[in-house]
Amino acid sequence: MRKQLAIYAVGLAGLLLTGTALAQKFPPLAPLPPVPIPKDNPNTPAKIALGKQLFWDNRLSGDNSMPCVSCHLPALGWGDGGEISRGYPGTKHWRNSQTILNSAYYNKLFWEGSVTSLEAQAPAAAEGGVAGNGDTSVMEMRLRFIPEYVAAFRQVFGNEWPRMFDAYRAIAAYQRTVVSDASKVPFDRHAKGDKKALNDSQKRGMALFNGKAGCIQCHNGPLASDQRFYDIGVPDHPGFKDDPLLQVTHRWQYYQKGVSEGVYRDAANDLGLYFGTKNPKDKGKFRVPSLREVKYTGPYMHNGVFATLDQVVDFYDVGGGPGMNKTKLLKPLKLKPAEKKDLLAFIDALSMTEPLIHDDPKLPGDYQPLPPPVK
Repeated sequence: MRKQLAIYAVGLAGLLLTGTALAQKFPPLAPLPPVPIPKDNPNTPAKIALGKQLFWDNRLSGDNSMPCVSCHLPALGWGDGGEISRGYPGTKHWRNSQTILNSAYYNKLFWEGSVTSLEAQAPAAAEGGVAGNGDTSVMEMRLRFIPEYVAAFRQVFGNEWPRMFDAYRAIAAYQRTVVSDASKVPFDRHAKGDKKALNDSQKRGMALFNGKAGCIQCHNGPLASDQRFYDIGVPDHPGFKDDPLLQVTHRWQYYQKGVSEGVYRDAANDLGLYFGTKNPKDKGKFRVPSLREVKYTGPYMHNGVFATLDQVVDFYDVGGGPGMNKTKLLKPLKLKPAEKKDLLAFIDALSMTEPLIHDDPKLPGDYQPLPPPVK
């Protein structure tokens, strides 16, 4: 028995040494810092409460059917649980609905990093053609015919009437409350000195994460994401080959994102970052998602092709897929079954031990006619 323990201790020490050598090249995993709050949109309890109502209110969409929460449900990891996000009625979306958990820490939002703040993310979703499909003037006027909203906007922003610009600021303020509770995250407790927070399997998994598995190369820092863009060769979603509505959306996205006709005519893959840069070297690149709360946020990848984290680890174990501009960081890992189990155990420790759930808010009532103008 002593011999077996000695062999185990030597093996674990070797893993930790290897992991340390690689991990030193990258920002280490660490507990999340306080949520960054922009100076031009400070949080207040009243603004957060208003933002929560607006996040749940279906009137902030084209046909009153697509509130923010329809694609970001607390019970589904603040995503929608599908491979491809639900689309505006009559359409289908073309990407997985990313969780908004800890989105307050990102400096680039959406899979291709097309916006740089939560204040800009909200209108892109509410007004997007295959998302909320809301018209700014119509949504604003709806709010102005609801007395409770008129009063709330006056209290929070000091304006006579609700404005969508302020509505998006309130939604952003609320989203900055959808963050991990460090006291419920085993890794965070471990990092703060709780020696019992991680079990032996999770500790071995952390050594693999920082070493042999190479996860730390991209999933580093407090967010467990370097927020950069890589092509890792994710397989295409099969629906884009045989689902007409997905094909319509796919080609429409190409067209409205302004690619050349030659690229549009050959719309076979999701080009990711390329849509923003138009640099051929960026085709197939997507922003690294955080591994925090990943326990609750499947399916995975920009098109939801992997249902489980086991499948994700298997994908990386073989070195990813072929890709268009595949990163050189990926190489076959040749992990043993026990190593995969340990790695998954550690990744699990980056999530809270229970999901973050917010109760539905009470929404304002029906529209009311505006009072006559004061003479």
